[in-house]
Amino acid sequence: MAVDVVTETVIARPLTEVAGYARDPSNAPTWYANITSVRWRTEPPLAVGSKLDFVAHFLGRTLRYTYEVVELSPGRLVMRTAQGPFPMETSYTWQAVDADHTRMTLRNRGEPGGFARMGAGVMAAAMRRANTRDLAALKQLLEAAAAA
Repeated sequence: MAVDVVTETVIARPLTEVAGYARDPSNAPTWYANITSVRWRTEPPLAVGSKLDFVAHFLGRTLRYTYEVVELSPGRLVMRTAQGPFPMETSYTWQAVDADHTRMTLRNRGEPGGFARMGAGVMAAAMRRANTRDLAALKQLLEAAAAA
């Protein structure tokens, strides 16, 4: 069973600000509750081909994985990992709602293998909850910074 989780929010900040902050992997631990660290394998700045090591805690497990950036444009970022029991693609898209509001969409999809395949439904539900919380944290962070 494939996992394909899409979540989105509207953030009261311009597209360039939202995308600029969210696409910087070094910021991920500040708004993703489950990501504890990010280490650049390639030199910044982010570009197609960049590789990053992530450490996360999810469903009671510590996960270590390497993402490779496969697409990067002003309105989109796509990263993929192939190793481990659950190869994953994560994509971000940003669309201007108006000059001061941005719709951000976060999508995680993959095909769990082995034992992970049996828990794909539970994994998708947990991912949806986590992504919803993470986008809410990003929204709060960026909107509060603007108000300060």
